[in-house]
Amino acid sequence: MTIETLINLLPELNKAFFETVLMVGISLSVALIVGLPLGVLLYVTDKGLFLENGWIKGVLGLIVNLIRSIPFIILLVALIPLTKAIVGGTIGPVAASVSLSVAAIPFFARLVESSVRKIDKGVVEAAISVGASPWLIIKDILLTEAKPGIIQGITITTISLIGYSAMAGVVGGGGIGDLAIRFGYYRYDEAVMFTTIIILIVLVQVIQYTGDFIAKAIDKR
Repeated sequence: MTIETLINLLPELNKAFFETVLMVGISLSVALIVGLPLGVLLYVTDKGLFLENGWIKGVLGLIVNLIRSIPFIILLVALIPLTKAIVGGTIGPVAASVSLSVAAIPFFARLVESSVRKIDKGVVEAAISVGASPWLIIKDILLTEAKPGIIQGITITTISLIGYSAMAGVVGGGGIGDLAIRFGYYRYDEAVMFTTIIILIVLVQVIQYTGDFIAKAIDKR
C-alpha cells in the first residue's frame, strides 16, 4: 500500500471512523442509562436480597436472556420496523444505533449484575441492620464497591459494540465495517481492508488499555 493510496483513502476513512464513533457512542450511552439500573435490579430482586421479587426477577431475566440469545445480525434485520418507526429510516449510523442499543442493554446489564454479585453480602447485611434504605445501599454500597467491575463492563461493552457496528455496515449502517465491506470485499481492495483492520485493532487496544487503567485507578480494595 503506497502513501498516495492512503492519502486517497483518508476522506472515506475519516467519515467511516466518525460514523463508527457515533454508532458506538449513542448505543453505549443508552446501554449505560438503561442497562446499569437493569443490572442492579436483576441483583437486588434476587432471592434473599432486600428487594426480593421473584416475578420481577423472572420477567426481566427472561427478556434479557431472550435478546442475548438472538445473533446480532438477525436482531439487526428483525428490528428494521422499529428502527424506521423511531428514526424515520433504516440507513445510516443513527438508524444502526437502535439495534446496537437493544443488543447492548442486556449485555451490559448482565455484566453489571455480575460485578455487583462479587460484593460481600455481609456488607449489605450490615447496612440493612443499621437501617439503611434500599436506595442508600444501592448508591453508596453496591455501585461504589462494584465500580471497578462496572468500568470493566463498560470497556467490554464498548469493544463488543465496535464489532457489532462492523456488522451494521452490511445493512447500510455505515462506519468502518461498511467501508471494509464495500471497498475491501466487494472491490477486492487489499489496501482498504488492511487499513480498516489496523484502525480497528488500534481502537480496541486504546479502549482496553484506558478501561483497565481507570478500573485499577479507582479500585481501592
